[in-house]
Amino acid sequence: MEEQLEQSMDQGVTLLTTLTEKAIEVAVLYGPKLLLAIVVLFVGLSVIKGMLKVMDAAIGRAKVEPTLASFLHSITSVILKTILIIIFASMIGVETASLIAMLGAAGLAIGLALQGSLANFAGGVLILLFKPFKAGDVIDAQGFVGRVKEIQIFNTIMLTMDNQKVVIPNGMLSNGCVKNLFSEATRRVDLTFGISYQDDIAQAKGILDALAIEDERVLTDPGHEVYVSAHADSSVNLLLRVWVKSDDYWAVHFGLIEQVKLAFDKENVTIPFPQRDVHLHQVNS
Repeated sequence: MEEQLEQSMDQGVTLLTTLTEKAIEVAVLYGPKLLLAIVVLFVGLSVIKGMLKVMDAAIGRAKVEPTLASFLHSITSVILKTILIIIFASMIGVETASLIAMLGAAGLAIGLALQGSLANFAGGVLILLFKPFKAGDVIDAQGFVGRVKEIQIFNTIMLTMDNQKVVIPNGMLSNGCVKNLFSEATRRVDLTFGISYQDDIAQAKGILDALAIEDERVLTDPGHEVYVSAHADSSVNLLLRVWVKSDDYWAVHFGLIEQVKLAFDKENVTIPFPQRDVHLHQVNS
């Protein structure tokens, strides 16, 4: 029994010695690489942090939308840290070729599965970067007219004039036509008024001209214009064009419609409406 115990102890000592030697050998062989890789990892993280601060400062000076700025910060951080991890793995002896191939295949599969979402994502980046419209603008797009409430990465949120919420994918907005109704400081109001063929055209034009001059919201530069625009079936149409500040557009638009009706009534200018004469023929039975 004592001999077996001694043999077991000798084997244990021999195994421990062997493991110790292997550990020392591994430490000598891979220790410097691991230590260098760890140093590179921490230095790389510090460098990435500094790069992100510089990028954030540049984005701030460029007055990029906060949503896009936050996204660019996040995506840049992920990309740089992924590259750093691959470098770290390569330094400690991990085969990175297969890892990179796997990441590429996964990215391709995800891209194919999310084609629509990626199109909306790209559209959101383009909208936030080139700013064809911004939050607060009134736009006409995809059959909806409303005020832009929020521009997200994938969708744009609009509120219509009657306060309905509309969510439009950014891919459709970036690839379609968008009319920004009040992006400019001034807009032209075009209004058409019909008078009868028996009325005096010069008198009607004078009324429209006077109303445009009296309205303080109508800009004098450029000046307003009054034209005979058409000889319609039951009326002579007069076109009134006035320039206003964009904020005054609807007030002037509806205000002039009311003022013209009151002025025409006062001056006995007729605003015709379609009429139909019906003749009944009695047939003797």
